[in-house]
Amino acid sequence: MPVYLWKAKTRTGELLQGEMQAITPEAVQQRLRAQYLQGIKVKKKPMEIKFQMPGATGVSTKELVVFTRQFATMIDAGLPLVQCLEILSSQNDNPTFRKVLSEVKAGVETGGTLAESLNRHPKVFDRLFVNLVAAGEAGGVLDTILNRLAVYIEKNMKLVKQVKSALVYPILVTGVSALVTVVLLVWVIPVFQKMFADFGSELPGPTQLVVDMSEFMRAYIGWILLALGAFAAGFVAFRRSKFGHEMLDRALLKAPVFGPLVQKVAVAKFARTLGTMLSSGVPILEALEIVASSAGNVVVEKGLRIVKAKISEGKTMAQPLSELPVFPPMVVQMISVGESAGAMDTMLNKIADFYDDEVDAAVGTMMAMLEPLIMSFLSVVLGGMVIAMYLPVFSMAGSIK
Repeated sequence: MPVYLWKAKTRTGELLQGEMQAITPEAVQQRLRAQYLQGIKVKKKPMEIKFQMPGATGVSTKELVVFTRQFATMIDAGLPLVQCLEILSSQNDNPTFRKVLSEVKAGVETGGTLAESLNRHPKVFDRLFVNLVAAGEAGGVLDTILNRLAVYIEKNMKLVKQVKSALVYPILVTGVSALVTVVLLVWVIPVFQKMFADFGSELPGPTQLVVDMSEFMRAYIGWILLALGAFAAGFVAFRRSKFGHEMLDRALLKAPVFGPLVQKVAVAKFARTLGTMLSSGVPILEALEIVASSAGNVVVEKGLRIVKAKISEGKTMAQPLSELPVFPPMVVQMISVGESAGAMDTMLNKIADFYDDEVDAAVGTMMAMLEPLIMSFLSVVLGGMVIAMYLPVFSMAGSIK
C-alpha cells in the first residue's frame, strides 16, 4: 500500500503534517477531513534508496526491548493504540525503527489489527512476536503479553551474549597468533636468514625448517591467499546447502568442547520460547512450529517437527521428546510432570531458568579448558619459531667459547 505525505491546518490555524498509508490520495483527504482539518495537501512519498548489509534489520535487540516495555506501559495506562504508536515513533532516535513504527501505525489506522501491521515487517518483528501480539489482542491482555515478550527478548539476548563471549576469546587469540606467525615468516625471518648466510655455517634442522617455511610463504603468498579465499567461499557454500547445513549442525552438537554448550543453549531456547508462547495462550501445535523454525539448529528443528507430528496424532509431548538425544532425561521428566499437572508453561520456564545457569557454567568450563590449550599451542608454534631462529646464535657462542 503506498504512503502519502500530507499537510493541513486545524481550525485554529495550526499547521500539521505527517505520513499516512492509504490506497489513494482521496482516501487520505477523506480521513483528514473527518478529523476537521482544512487546506489539505497530499502527495505520494518518494521512494527511498537504502544500502544495508544482507540480513541486517537496522533495529537492535536492545531497541526492541525498550520499545516493547514502553508500549506495554502505555497500553496498561489506557492510552489508545494509535496514540501509543505515534508517541513511540516520534520519540525514537533510530530512523529505520521510526519508519517501521510509522508504517505500523498507518496499518492500524486503516483498520488492520496490530499483529497484521507488525507482520508486514518480518525482519524487525519475527513470527514469535507477531503471534504473541495476536494472542494478546484476542484475549484483551496486550499489556501482559508485551511485558512477557520484553522479558523473553532480554533473556534470549543474555543467552546470545554468553555464547558470543565464549567464542570471541578463542577466535581472537587464534586470529592474532596467525597474524603474528605470518609477520614473522614474511618480514622477520628473512632478516635472520640474511644474517645466517653471512655466517657461512650449516643451519640446525629446526632453523632450516623455519627458513624453508618463510621462503615458501614469500614465494607463494598470492596462491596461499587465493587458496584460503577459495576454501572460505567453498565452506560458506557448503554451509548454505541443505546437506552441509545439517551435517555441520550435527557435528557441532557432537563436538567435544562446544557440543555440551550448544546442547544446553538449544534446550534453554526451546523451553523459554515454548513456555512464553503457551503461557500467552498460543495453541501448542502452532507454538511448536514457531519454536522449530527459530531453533537455530537443523537437527533440533527436525526433531521438534517430529514431536509436533506425534502430538497431532494424540501423543503426549514427553514421549517423542524422549527419543531425541538433544533433550536430557531430566528435561523430559519435568515436561511429563508439567503435562500431568496441567502446568506445562510453568515447568518450561523453570527448565529455561535452570538451563540459563547451566549455560553460564558451561561457558566457564569451556573457557577453563580452552585457555591452557590455546596457550600451549601458542607456546609450541611461536615459541618454537623464536627458539629455532636463535639456535645458530647459541651454536656460534658455544664454538667461540
